[in-house]
Amino acid sequence: MKNEFFSQEVWEQAWRERGDAVLSKMKQAGISPVNAFDHKAKTFNEQSFSEEGKKRSRRILNWIEDQGVSFHQASVLDIGAASGVFSVPFAEQGAHVTAVESSLPLVKLLEENTKPFTDNQVNIVPEPFENIDVQARGWNQAFDLVFASMCPVIYNWESVEKIIQCAKQYCYISMPAGAAENSLANEIWPLISDKPHTSKPAEVAYLMHLLFLKGYSYESLVTRELKTTEVSAEVAMQEMISWFRGQGLAEDTRKMKVVADYLEQAYPAGKVVIHQGGRFAKVLIRLQDEKMYSRN
Repeated sequence: MKNEFFSQEVWEQAWRERGDAVLSKMKQAGISPVNAFDHKAKTFNEQSFSEEGKKRSRRILNWIEDQGVSFHQASVLDIGAASGVFSVPFAEQGAHVTAVESSLPLVKLLEENTKPFTDNQVNIVPEPFENIDVQARGWNQAFDLVFASMCPVIYNWESVEKIIQCAKQYCYISMPAGAAENSLANEIWPLISDKPHTSKPAEVAYLMHLLFLKGYSYESLVTRELKTTEVSAEVAMQEMISWFRGQGLAEDTRKMKVVADYLEQAYPAGKVVIHQGGRFAKVLIRLQDEKMYSRN
């Protein structure tokens, strides 16, 4: 009897079916991956470039550097660059960055945040990575490091192959390693549903197992990260609308009234404190020097 645990085809098909189901669910909920972050671009940018946000980015880049990766004079492809949360520190360390971002509100913020860099050190590509022909664009093995952090473009093995195709030396991918944690959602869920909130499977399990089965060399790290933000009741309401959509729930009038009443009662000052985060996986794939890195 064939052991499916070691079958690349079985795992590829399982991830493809899972990815198709997620995309279908998003479509039914009216969510477009290209525009999913449009409404929260300003808030995301403020959080990313706050002191806490910059420290978080620095920790991730430090981990990559600890594996022997140098950013100075490196060519970096940042997929899903958002407002430059990583493109900016890459450029600050001397990298030449190609930043791909499809959300126009985020692109505008990215342009603003990268203004200090001259001589085309940061090249912005304002289009979905899914629509880019890697071969025609001349991106085949064109970048020392390809970087895709928490990017919705990854939904099956084929999308991972396209990302790896662009890399010459290293490819970094980070993904959730469990259900997203949101303290406000935990408070509100019992008010709108009599069913327990079940965790979703983490797609990173497909990624790491297929990398293993296909013979790649890589380092991986799984951590639990949380951040605390204080937002207005209006922003909190938008957060919950997005959360409803992500859970496949329609934002009907009853649910919206329940949320609005709860926010008014629980946070009368109009400021809502939210703790959010979860477990996250980071994977650095080695495409040239595949042996264990040594600082000596």
